[in-house]
Amino acid sequence: MMGQAEEGDEEEACLQLRPVEPLPSQCCGSGCSPCVFDLYQRDLARWEAARASKDRSLLHREETQSCPSKLNPETFLAFLISAVDRLTKDTYLVRFALPGNSQLGLRPGQHLILRGTVDDLEIQRAYTPISPANAEGYFEVLIKCYQTGLMSQYVKSWKAGDTAFWRGPFGGFFYKPNQYGELLMLAAGTGLAPMVPILQSITDNAEDETFITLVGCFKTFEGIYMKTFLQEQARFWNVRTFFVLSQENSLEQLPWSYRDRTHFGHLDRDLLEELVGSCRRKPFALVCGSAEFTKDVAGYLLHAGLAEDSYFLF
Repeated sequence: MMGQAEEGDEEEACLQLRPVEPLPSQCCGSGCSPCVFDLYQRDLARWEAARASKDRSLLHREETQSCPSKLNPETFLAFLISAVDRLTKDTYLVRFALPGNSQLGLRPGQHLILRGTVDDLEIQRAYTPISPANAEGYFEVLIKCYQTGLMSQYVKSWKAGDTAFWRGPFGGFFYKPNQYGELLMLAAGTGLAPMVPILQSITDNAEDETFITLVGCFKTFEGIYMKTFLQEQARFWNVRTFFVLSQENSLEQLPWSYRDRTHFGHLDRDLLEELVGSCRRKPFALVCGSAEFTKDVAGYLLHAGLAEDSYFLF
């Protein structure tokens, strides 16, 4: 029999594996089957049965398929890892191979669910590919690892030649060219991920004249992801990029090209109101970051005069 301490550890480990309920914004509202909430209820029932019986084997899934041809929102498919690049001390850019010149089949901004296993425990997390929606033969995902995160332990073990399991797509934001006069993209950290394919789909389309203001919030200048890509995008006539750095305080330490578009501190109500006011056309805002960041920014947007139907929270 297990002692009280062991039972407590077992319960804590089990609670970490509890499926995360999707946000309302992750449901497209179009009657998909299975809906992301259907999958959540199914996974929750499996987790509750495993917890009640103390049988973790019930959390394992047998419907995994290999050699994918099409994504499936219900069934995990196996994808080969072709490259793992460490961008910062805790963030990785991972490339997955697709058969031949096939495409993943996501619309810009949609995300996938990754399944991982650590110490025989199964976990699932959502990630948004940052590769172009029309990329052929591969897709790429930006993943930040945390010191105590279970999925982080799994991701840190990856190397080229390994296999990872994904299902999807999910997501309720569907961009259409020239749908909005201006997109105000507000991203914190890896919240940049859904913005990248949307941004690139606009600049790749000569007929799309949507203005874009992208605001990336990071701790330090060194911590800004994809600097080269963002610099290249900022050269387009319709794209502006700004950065908000919470742990920097000296413009002199930044390259000249960043000094006039970098703010120190946090993205607060006054700064966001200024950004909204500087938009060249009526903006539609896209917000992605931590739960706290997303909640705060949603409130700032309302204060700045945007209605609830004028922004989308990833």
